[in-house]
Amino acid sequence: MRLKVLVDNNTTIDEYYWGEPGVCYYIEDGEEAFLFDVGYSDLVIKNAAAMSIDLSRLNTIVLSHGHDDHTRGLKSLLELKRAEAMQIIAHPHAVNYKECDGLKISVPFTRTELAARCRLKLTRTPVKVTENITFLGEIPRVMAFEKPEPIGKQQLGNDLTDDYLLDDSALVYQGQAGITIITGCSHSGICNIIEYAKAVTGDQRICGVIGGFHLFEVTDRVAQTIDYFVKNQIEQIYPCHCTVFAVKAAIHAHIPITEVGVGLELNW
Repeated sequence: MRLKVLVDNNTTIDEYYWGEPGVCYYIEDGEEAFLFDVGYSDLVIKNAAAMSIDLSRLNTIVLSHGHDDHTRGLKSLLELKRAEAMQIIAHPHAVNYKECDGLKISVPFTRTELAARCRLKLTRTPVKVTENITFLGEIPRVMAFEKPEPIGKQQLGNDLTDDYLLDDSALVYQGQAGITIITGCSHSGICNIIEYAKAVTGDQRICGVIGGFHLFEVTDRVAQTIDYFVKNQIEQIYPCHCTVFAVKAAIHAHIPITEVGVGLELNW
């Protein structure tokens, strides 16, 4: 598997790309390729062009959840000409209207508009994206220290209700050496995600984790997260996007982490 960071808050030193507070990964598994999240603007197109990645040949986008820093790039991507309609894989709640403090933070199209332009595959259960990569669907929240908290509101039926981000999901890659987890923001809890990835694949060997951990200060939750990483012998950790420096430093004190930025390429 090959992963290339197309959008992140940071850029790689001496790599002349653009960054923004968002996420987009270009992922290859053998002959298959797709995008995981699409960032906030048209930077995904600019950075892909600079990296000689032809986005017009891609027919699948997987969304980690429905916030606009991961989905607003759809406005530009869906304007690209392609041979067939784009497939979008996501949790059903990912295409709901969402707001926070009165500000819209959801996907740039309604569910009806997306359905008219794309092939929507909305699922709460795990589904294969490629031969070796699985979209996990709805993540069970089993870790006591990863207590779910609402972020804004979402439209369910006719009501705006507290949004506990049940749509927050991730990918798991199954390789010969074990599994690698790829997240967007980990609103459902990075340890919850890893536990579910282990359950879905039946593989307890965790090679690595890359993505946002949604951790903004060093708290007891961070200490328990680090303890979980250590107990599970995770050696390759790539925290980015919504993981602040202090948290990265705390993890690094126990397990050396690798800095993430636009342009980073990983191969497993």
